[in-house]
Amino acid sequence: MPPRPASVDAFPDGFVWGAATAAHQVEGGNWNNDWWAWEHGADTPCREPSGDACDHYHRYPDDLDLLAGLGFGAYRFSLEWSRIEPEDGEFSAAALDHYRRMCEACLARGLTPILTFHHFTTPRWVAARGGWAEPATADLFARFAARAAVRLGDVVARMCTINEPNIVADAGYRWGLFPPGHRDPALRRRVNDILITAHRRAVEAIRGGPGRAPIGLTLAMQDWQAVDGGESVRDQERRDMEDVFLEAARGDDFLGVQVYTRALVGPDGPRRPAPSARCTQMGWEFYPEALEACIRRAAARTGAPIVVTENGVAVDDDRERIEYVERALRGVLACLADGIPVGGYLYWSLLDNFEWAFGYAPRFGIVAVDRATQRRTPRPSAHWLGAVARANRLLPVP
Repeated sequence: MPPRPASVDAFPDGFVWGAATAAHQVEGGNWNNDWWAWEHGADTPCREPSGDACDHYHRYPDDLDLLAGLGFGAYRFSLEWSRIEPEDGEFSAAALDHYRRMCEACLARGLTPILTFHHFTTPRWVAARGGWAEPATADLFARFAARAAVRLGDVVARMCTINEPNIVADAGYRWGLFPPGHRDPALRRRVNDILITAHRRAVEAIRGGPGRAPIGLTLAMQDWQAVDGGESVRDQERRDMEDVFLEAARGDDFLGVQVYTRALVGPDGPRRPAPSARCTQMGWEFYPEALEACIRRAAARTGAPIVVTENGVAVDDDRERIEYVERALRGVLACLADGIPVGGYLYWSLLDNFEWAFGYAPRFGIVAVDRATQRRTPRPSAHWLGAVARANRLLPVP
């Protein structure tokens, strides 16, 4: 258990501060995965394709300089499976070397590399065989994780197996918003089971490689609140979305908690925010207090140390971003004061990026990206949160 903060505004020694990205959302040119195919399909729900994204694949040294210069100490990023294994059993040494250079570049700048093995994208050849509805995919993912860990395990500080497996299952197999676009709740539950199996096998595979970095998964969580007698429906929704994965995370080295808002559930199911609610560019309610509630629930359900691997907000007015983060961090401090082991906070996202079906319209980044020139411009929130990271305490909102 980490030491309690010295004051109501201070974080414990060793608390990790950073920002996060995902390969497909920032690298550009990831044409060999299911998402690129999905973006370009005739009936795609995507507003626009990812294209060059932020060209982070080539510009990462400058982006890491920016992150370190702002005062942060960690960077979470993901591998692109379809670059590393473009065909079944055909592994690219060049792609693995690229990601090793990224890890080494982090270390050279004093940034802790936090690596995610799967962040929503799956190679086309895996998708063609049934994707995450096919049990064999769990073994294919574990094989990929093992090969990547051999090359990278000694230069990373923390490893995340699968990013938000509950969103992969729900958005892809229940809601039809992610590939492969199914709307089948029963199939979603099957996919949940396969993703859990993939996580467990990947943990075993990664532990067989070099290095002894902590390993866990990251989970999308919401503060589930019942309204108008919706408790039983709320509990069922929460079980299929979160509880099965929280149970699977017991015994892991940590759990990555990823929170953006709350979910209101009535007897008829999930409800949209009230017409009077303050909402973000994603249409989500502006509700930073959800983070504290989810940390408490995740810690109680898993017994695992917690790292906030994603938390942020898409807004036009950067003052709202600072307000959101400040209120969310107050919740982290409250958890720490009660002895809950929270080891770090990673803002989502470092850069304005490709927000999946929403395209480039939502702006989550603490660093703005000009879509025409790729010019990076840190927002005031980047400087404020970087100062918080350097001080390791919550500073006044400017």
